[in-house]
Amino acid sequence: MSINDIPGLSELRTKMQWHQERRRVLSENVSNSDTPNFKPRDLVEPKFNTTGATAAGSMGSLAMARTSTSHIATPGAEQTFAQDRSVGFETRPAGNSVNLEDEMLKVSANQMDYAAATSLYSKSMQLLKIAIGKG
Repeated sequence: MSINDIPGLSELRTKMQWHQERRRVLSENVSNSDTPNFKPRDLVEPKFNTTGATAAGSMGSLAMARTSTSHIATPGAEQTFAQDRSVGFETRPAGNSVNLEDEMLKVSANQMDYAAATSLYSKSMQLLKIAIGKG
């Protein structure tokens, strides 16, 4: 059995990859806060069932996602985590609906959740090393 097959560690890796991708999406929202007609986006959080697999099925690591029609399509996979947020606080006359305060709160919460996931992952790895006598 490989370390990649351990459900708890697989979940944590998926969660950390999701937080990394979410940080990228949120930073795009912040950097485009003055772009006319820009709509902020966010990612749908992966849901896990009781066996440790994602609700849609075990995927090990995040698959490539096509978030724009201009991206090259991945063979056999049309899964996307992108979520357009039409619900906003207000839309400026230029059509931009990015709320910087909201985005910065999300960035901060995302960073704290990522730090918690990486801490849990590293502690789990330390426990496994101790269990096999290498720690």
